[in-house]
Amino acid sequence: MQFKTLAFLSILSILFFTGCSSEDKKTTDVTQEETVIKKSNEISLTTIDNKTITIINDDNKYKIKEYPNKIVLLNFFATWCPPCKAEIPNLITLQEKYQGDFKVISVLLEKNKSNEEIVEFSNKFNINYDVTNTEDNFKLADKIGPIKSIPTMFMLDKNGDVFQKYIGIVPVEMMELDINRLLKK
Repeated sequence: MQFKTLAFLSILSILFFTGCSSEDKKTTDVTQEETVIKKSNEISLTTIDNKTITIINDDNKYKIKEYPNKIVLLNFFATWCPPCKAEIPNLITLQEKYQGDFKVISVLLEKNKSNEEIVEFSNKFNINYDVTNTEDNFKLADKIGPIKSIPTMFMLDKNGDVFQKYIGIVPVEMMELDINRLLKK
């Protein structure tokens, strides 16, 4: 009996503290459009409700044009990833609790998902933050990453500097401590 409990807790902790890995290796073809984006250091993401989020990369800073002077959590995820799904309630709570100073942006790293599928996913989990579904999501992942497993999150301070990188599922208390540290800066 004790062995079964120990085995169960071990498996549960491995699932909890690790992320999902994607074996999908993609190749990057440099097109004229990508060259223009690289020159301007701007990446435009489109949310599932057709809003544009513009991320300006300047000297390893990632400023979100639509959310100036806000702490931003970039959450790289996939709909098939159990740890990604498990962290959604924490992200919803943080979005509600710190809504004046904090913004969650989820960046889907999954190909061939229609907006309708992602809207359905978002509604199922009552997501209250931006979810992006565009090919440029992969460009952002390459620029800020590399992203080797999901979920991976980057907390950006109000100046666009990467304050913290989280890999795998993260306790909400740890993210709250980081948000409060940034609010005191």
